[in-house]
Parts: sequence; C-alpha cells; structure tokens
Amino acid sequence: MGKLILVLGGARSGKSAYAQKLAKRLTADAGRVAYVATGVACDDEMRARVEQHRRSRPPEWATIEAPTKVAQAIQRAGEEYTVMIVDCLTILITNWLAERGPLEEPTESMAELEKAILERVEELVRAAKGAKATVIVVSNEVGQGVVPTFKTGRVFRDLAGLANQCIAREADEVYVMWAGIPQKIKGGCNEDARNKC
Repeated sequence: MGKLILVLGGARSGKSAYAQKLAKRLTADAGRVAYVATGVACDDEMRARVEQHRRSRPPEWATIEAPTKVAQAIQRAGEEYTVMIVDCLTILITNWLAERGPLEEPTESMAELEKAILERVEELVRAAKGAKATVIVVSNEVGQGVVPTFKTGRVFRDLAGLANQCIAREADEVYVMWAGIPQKIKGGCNEDARNKC
C-alpha cells in the first residue's frame, strides 16, 4: 500500500508546488502521477488558476477531474499510478457544501452538516489508505486569520479545520508550508535532517 501525505499551508504558501516536488521525488526512478483536480473553472479567476496549475505540471501527468467524488477517483485509479495528488481539500469541501444548498437556509443542523462532511473526509482517507498509490492531499490552513464575519465563512473555517485534523491523524507524513518553506511535522526525518537520521 502507498502512503497518505498531507501538505498544509496558507494561501500562496507553496503547497501545490511542494506536493508536485514530492511526487517527482517519489517517481524519480519510474512511475506515473495523477493530479486529482477538485477545482471547477466557473469564472475567469478560477479558469486562470486552473490554467496556471495545469501549466505547472509535467505534461505526462494525468489529470482526473473530481470536483466532489475524490474517494471514488482514488478507488478507481489508485492501482494505476505511483502517486496521486489531490488538490485541494478545501475546494472539495466547498463543492460538498455547494451540493447541500445555502447555509443561510439550512435544512439540517450544524451537527448533522459536520457529521456528513466528515464522513466524506473519512471515506477519502479510507480510499487513500487502501490505494497502491501514495496519495498526497493538499489543503489550506484557514484558521489562523481573522474570524470570518459571515456565518458561512465560520462554518467553512471550522469544517476545514476538522477535515485537516482527520487527514493529519491518519497521514503517514504531514508538511506545513511557511512562505514556500516546508516543515515536516509528522513522520520520518525532516528533509533537511536526512543526513543525521
């Protein structure tokens, strides 16, 4: 079985670039990489981001578009690839929330919503842990800024934090990006300390 790796950080901290660096290192001798994209190009800004991410990847990497069904994508393709990069968990959560309708007019309690979202995160973890591929999940740390003024923002922040905890708990390795610098906070040796291990 492959490993589960979480790469966590703030906006523009270098998460995706580092996940790609890890994938290249894991497939240096041989192996195939699949990029599991959760973003949907729904406006000009998002289209530009999607295109930027596409250009940053080697052209031989496969792209699997999975805006809501990442666990199923991993289950289907987890035997074909050496590494699968899921980019990113926080957009995936946004997509799951959008499926459920506006939070301003909830049809369920916050406890029910939290349970439903975290069940899907756990499904993703099970798929990743059961795959032959090493699965690298990229996610945003959204809880270190100001408290969002709108309820939707606070609910999203809380769900993202709980989802990150769920994946970090099960991950073999966890990295946090600080201004483009990775810091390993779980698993084996730090990259910089490798000679001392």
